[in-house]
Amino acid sequence: MPESFIHESTGARIVFGVGRVAEAPAEIAAVGARPLVISDPAFTETAEQVVAEFDGEVAGRIAEVRRHVPVESAEAARKEARGSAADCLVCLGGGSAIGLAKAVALTERLPIVAVPTTYAGSEVTPVWGITEAGVKITGRDPVVAPRTVVYDPELSYGMPAQLTAASGLNAVAHCVDALWAPGRTPLTDSFAESGVSALKGALPAAVADGSDAEARADALIGAWLAGTTFAVAGTSVHHRLCHALGGRFDLPHAETHAVVLPYVAALLLPAVPKAAAILARAFAAEPSGALRALAVELGAPTRLSELGLDLADALALADELDPETLGSPRPLSREDLRRLLTVATEGEDGDV
Repeated sequence: MPESFIHESTGARIVFGVGRVAEAPAEIAAVGARPLVISDPAFTETAEQVVAEFDGEVAGRIAEVRRHVPVESAEAARKEARGSAADCLVCLGGGSAIGLAKAVALTERLPIVAVPTTYAGSEVTPVWGITEAGVKITGRDPVVAPRTVVYDPELSYGMPAQLTAASGLNAVAHCVDALWAPGRTPLTDSFAESGVSALKGALPAAVADGSDAEARADALIGAWLAGTTFAVAGTSVHHRLCHALGGRFDLPHAETHAVVLPYVAALLLPAVPKAAAILARAFAAEPSGALRALAVELGAPTRLSELGLDLADALALADELDPETLGSPRPLSREDLRRLLTVATEGEDGDV
């Protein structure tokens, strides 16, 4: 019986290429005249160069962002947007900068021009997330999906090797989780396979040489495919678990995804043979082992304990989570979660 599905997507305008950040001022002008500029501290100078060429008035600047978008940061940025009469948002940086812009767009309904510098992928999704009292709340709203995305590989040349590895594996996680997420379709499967292939081919060279132009461009293509896949398919066990870990323990976002991914894959792939076959083609190897091997090759962390998580805390979270809310393609028990978080925290070998 042919499968039945609904495929619903939102498309951003994509401007891609080396040096094309120079076109960002014109892209901003196409959506507004008074941008509020949000940037990672490391890219404040680049953000200033972009707006220096902007033919309009900058409403304000926010040059400090925090991971997982604490509600206090979101409220302060929303107040800045209202008080400055901003009519659009420009975000330049990684997932934290883009996430803060989304938090503002969610309530202020302002269009976003995103200039990503990592492989977060959130620049092409309608997904937002805000953390309050140790709980990360996420949702979907088309208004938070950036109107335009400017991808310039040159902006990632200075990304440290460790961040390149973790951010790239976060993008791989978008592809893998999408293969069993509730909203997956044949098109998202195809995008996911292409995204994994691009990323696994590009990341070793990008980590070895931060200025490898071809590797950096290919990794950005992979991240774009990954984010586009994730935007349609939605979240499943991997992302929902990582969001819970990040919100509760303030763990670094990309590194948490990098660590957890192989363990979730080992747990779920036996129950999802189609996903296993797709990943086997993309890696030309057994997928859960290939995911672990890629993390090791890239020098990424492989245990949550390396990120500062204590096993007792991990198990306490496992006992609090409702397995039925994780969107799993197979039934999950409380013991499944405890075993998964045990091996992810301590880095035990073997299947989950």
